[in-house]
Amino acid sequence: MSKPALMHRMQEIAHVDINCFYASAERAFNPALEGKPLIVLSNNDGCAVTRSPEAKKLGIGLGEPWFKLAPRAEEWGLIALSSNYELYGDISSRVMELLARYSAWQEVYSIDEAFLGVKGQPDDLLELGRTIKVACQRHVGVPVCVGIARTKTLAKLANKWAKHNPAFNGVCRWDSIPEAQREALMARLSVIEIWGVATRLTRRLNAMGIFSILDLVRADPVALRDKFSIVMMRTVLELQGTPCIPMEEERIGRDQLIFSRSFSTPITTAAELRQVLSVYGQMASARLAKHDLQAKLLTAFAATSVYNPNDKSFPTVNIKLPMPTSDPVLLTKAAHALVPRIQEGVRYAKAGIMVTDLRPSGNQKPLEIFENPHEEQGIGPLLEQVSKRYGRGSIGLGHAGIKGGPDWSMKRDMLSPRYTTNWDELPLVKAA
Repeated sequence: MSKPALMHRMQEIAHVDINCFYASAERAFNPALEGKPLIVLSNNDGCAVTRSPEAKKLGIGLGEPWFKLAPRAEEWGLIALSSNYELYGDISSRVMELLARYSAWQEVYSIDEAFLGVKGQPDDLLELGRTIKVACQRHVGVPVCVGIARTKTLAKLANKWAKHNPAFNGVCRWDSIPEAQREALMARLSVIEIWGVATRLTRRLNAMGIFSILDLVRADPVALRDKFSIVMMRTVLELQGTPCIPMEEERIGRDQLIFSRSFSTPITTAAELRQVLSVYGQMASARLAKHDLQAKLLTAFAATSVYNPNDKSFPTVNIKLPMPTSDPVLLTKAAHALVPRIQEGVRYAKAGIMVTDLRPSGNQKPLEIFENPHEEQGIGPLLEQVSKRYGRGSIGLGHAGIKGGPDWSMKRDMLSPRYTTNWDELPLVKAA
């Protein structure tokens, strides 16, 4: 049976989300962290990207820089860890594999959340949610919450309710809650709590007198479509119980791809930036080729640290590519347009490229005189194949192949062991 047909037969959707994912993954292999305020830091140990409930109670905000927290860490008993992406990726894979056992209809939405198509009587669905919650804790060691509803948007809302209301014990089925309680909840929550509604959109809705989720539910979806977009109309209909957001078998960022990283040591020269952009151009090419996509627009940017009191520089260029392409040569040349705009000697902490206006490869066959020989010869996929076999840095195009240069290694001074992906860091079990 096809996926769409299978989806049609599913009555409801379960949204499964791992609680405080990075912190929970760390605790899965180090129980000594349980009950202690714990934060996981971003790349280069920059700022807090995950906070345990105990850390949230200390008033630590999301994105708060570590250098501001460090002086009081000992006083608070606060534990900070570097991002252990190897561990998080493996834990995520285990959870998703486990969830797939409970439904033939699964959409992995992000590293820590997934949608499942589910079917059954109300009590059966609630029992399924509890089973999933117990299984994730028992077999992988991470806590999850489960929200079940007729639409994706309501399932995510139910999950949020389950997470913040202990009475649900981590599992909430939307339609099992009396209507009066559901409306009371939606009347209390701002529209910004809805999936897909961000700050700017919230301000525009507020200007129309729509402040709470209940206000949005009672709004006219057609009028909102005319005022905003079809996306807003779908959100309203989903909140009203009409499924409008279909299953995606594989989530691919079809609108844009971004390659960006903060440097452990700031770069200060045009030559260093040229090498960085070359590497990003090559990476973008490989990713586009993998998903059989081509880009028509490239944006390159660099930035100094917002905490640098001396240097303030944020150069950006937008380059319209001559044709839709995934060719590493064209992408790299376009990215290099940023180089003349940087200031020599300024300490740039971050740089990146973004490719947009993506479209499937081969949709628009160029005239023969405009055909790109590099693309025809598959140079991008070839570079990626070599990199996969011999490791990153084993091959590069132009400046991307130069050894040395900027310090690409992330600063991870507080890294926990990579328990599941490195033979030298396997956990030890001692028997008395």
